[in-house]
Amino acid sequence: MTPLLSSLFGTPKPVIAMMHAGALPGRPRHDPGQNLEPVRDALARDLDALQKAGVNGLLFCNEADLPYRLRTGPETAAAMAALVGELRAGIHVPFGIDIVWDPAASLAVARATGACFVREVFTGTYESDLGLMQPAAEAHQQQAHQQDVAVFANITPEFASPLGNRTTTERARDAVLLGVDAILVTGPITGLPASLEELQAAKHAVPGTPVLASTGVTAGTVKKTLETADGVIVGTHLKRDGVTWNPVDPVRAAAFMAAATRAKAEMAV
Repeated sequence: MTPLLSSLFGTPKPVIAMMHAGALPGRPRHDPGQNLEPVRDALARDLDALQKAGVNGLLFCNEADLPYRLRTGPETAAAMAALVGELRAGIHVPFGIDIVWDPAASLAVARATGACFVREVFTGTYESDLGLMQPAAEAHQQQAHQQDVAVFANITPEFASPLGNRTTTERARDAVLLGVDAILVTGPITGLPASLEELQAAKHAVPGTPVLASTGVTAGTVKKTLETADGVIVGTHLKRDGVTWNPVDPVRAAAFMAAATRAKAEMAV
C-alpha cells in the first residue's frame, strides 16, 4: 500500500468508482427545458448503489458532455460544483473530480467541493480527436499542491496519442519528476482496458509512486489487473448491461467489489 493511497483511501489497491453526470447546462445533450434536478437525482441513485457495494472512492466526471472540450466554460464547473455540493452530505468515501479535458476546471471544482484528488492530463503533448492537447502542467500542479489536492495524471489519455517518440516508461518517470502524485494508464477509449504491459512499464519507471488502471476493468479482469496496478478506476462495467450511459447496476457493482475483495485477499496471503 503506497503512502498516498493509504492516506486517501485507507486500504490497499483501492477501487474508485465513476460518478458519471448527465449532460450539464450549455452542452449539446443537456435538455434546456430542465434544471439540474434530473442530473442530481440520477447521481444520487448511483451514489447510493456504489456506496452500498462498498467502493473505496468516487470520481465525479462530466462524462456526457460530448463533444468534450480542452477548455470548458464556467457553466460546467459551476454545475458540477453545485451537484457535488447537493450530494455532499451523503458522500461517505473519499472523492475526486474530473472535468474532461480541463485540469484547471477540475482543480477549481475540487477546491470548491472538498475533493481530495483530481484526474486529468497534466503533462505531455498529445494529438487528439479534439485537437492538440497541451496542458500547462506547472501551473496546475502548483495550484493543486497548494490546495492539498492529489494530482492523478493520465499519461495515456483516451481519444489521443502522444506526440514524439517517448515511451510509457519515460512519460511516467518525467510526470513524477514534474510533481504529479499518481500515474494513470487508460485504454484507447472509455470502457476499454488499459494495457497490462503499459501498467508494468509505468510501475517499473516509478516504483515509489502509485500507478492505477483507469479504464476497462471488469469483475473477470480485476484480479489480474490488481496484480500489477496499485488500484483501479471503474465505471462502464458497473452500469446496467455494461453501457456507459446507463445507471449503476447494484448487482454488477456488488459482484465487482466481491471479486476485487477476493483478489486483494488472495494477494495478501
